[in-house]
Amino acid sequence: MKFTLLLSILPSFAVSFTAPAALGVKTYVAASSNVVLNAEANGDVNGSDKKKVIVLGGDGFCGWPTSLHLSDKGHDVVIVDNLSRRNIDNELGCDSLTPIKSPEVRCKAWKEVSGKDIKFVNLDVAKDYDQLVQLIKDEKPDSIVHFAEQRAAPYSMKNSKSKRYTVDNNVSGANNLCCAVVDSDLDVHIVHLGTMGVYGYGTSGGEIPEGYIDVILPGGRESNILHPAYPGSVYHATKCLDALLWQFYQKNDQLRITDLHQGIVWGTNTPQTVKDERLVNRFDYDGDYGTVLNRFLMQASMGVPLTVYGTGGQTRAFIHITDTARCIEIAINNPPVAGERVEIFNQVAETRRVRDVANLVADMTGVDVNFIPNPRQEAAENELDVANKKFCNLGLDPITLDTGLFDEVTKIVKKYKERCDPEKILPASFWNKKRAEECASLDPSSIKFESEKETA
Repeated sequence: MKFTLLLSILPSFAVSFTAPAALGVKTYVAASSNVVLNAEANGDVNGSDKKKVIVLGGDGFCGWPTSLHLSDKGHDVVIVDNLSRRNIDNELGCDSLTPIKSPEVRCKAWKEVSGKDIKFVNLDVAKDYDQLVQLIKDEKPDSIVHFAEQRAAPYSMKNSKSKRYTVDNNVSGANNLCCAVVDSDLDVHIVHLGTMGVYGYGTSGGEIPEGYIDVILPGGRESNILHPAYPGSVYHATKCLDALLWQFYQKNDQLRITDLHQGIVWGTNTPQTVKDERLVNRFDYDGDYGTVLNRFLMQASMGVPLTVYGTGGQTRAFIHITDTARCIEIAINNPPVAGERVEIFNQVAETRRVRDVANLVADMTGVDVNFIPNPRQEAAENELDVANKKFCNLGLDPITLDTGLFDEVTKIVKKYKERCDPEKILPASFWNKKRAEECASLDPSSIKFESEKETA
């Protein structure tokens, strides 16, 4: 698939296509390939394949289960985190639904149940540059997994403070990481967790390729370029800026970098986090950090009508938290060789329209679906067709939205329902003044759990 490209319109390239026909549910399966995994995704690594891995942001929603997965597979893991996500809990007045323990307690519990050590280092990647360089020199990692970024689009749009923090933290952290690897004089493979949102939604006029797109330049010259960026929030914009930094440092310093464009994560626990109560993963249900399917499952479990933004016609890519950890391991085991351009994977299992996901949950639980004003500045309806052949060819058999797996999430919600604050369910961040005005009628105090309705 090639597109004609005029250099003068490159910045707006992503919006110049006609959307494809409706896709409905799309699940991605493995395609034939001669590529073979360097280490089995579902087996333990042997001595020669064991890697030293530093996981930046290893205390977070994706970072913690990934760290356990890598350790469980035999890799030597060091977690780095400044606990900023826990501090944001305090700022928002909304804790994780699950009672997560401190990193020290978590690592001790993992040692007890697995016999394997995970080291924890409290360090701010965006600010503690000298310590970061020294850590890399001391640990001599084979790979560094970079989760250490403010990950919520709504929070990034909350106010000027959160917008500035998101840019300062995310972009400075990415740049610091590249500089630190260069200054360490070590050959370290960087694996970055990005987002599908760098592409925009439904703007390519066809299947979104994995990172690079074929174009025809003026004069009929064919080229394969980085897919144009079309961010929908400050958070997404930082991921686009990250992508440019990866391109520069690969070209300038020959860094080996893999960028993973991930879909919306759902689920809570993994085979490792269920081994002990102290290992439980965080579960965010609020309007800023709760991902859409997890929010729906929480609301349904509590007898609250599902809050669908706008028409619910937004089509998004989804991936289960277990597959996030598995994809990271696959990326670590299959790094680009020195001198190769940045490797980019689309880290998704399937695409679904939001209202279809809501109806799926509603049919399963019997709750109503409530369409509310959209706090986001986005298209009311969009299509999304995404390539993910690379991960499938490397052995990923993705988990899809299955009602059986929904049970795990609903059990978590019911177990910790007393920790849930119903006033945190509705959106609390708005993309602009117009969005805020249209959402002004939303009343957080109007949300009542089923038990509260019965006693009212």
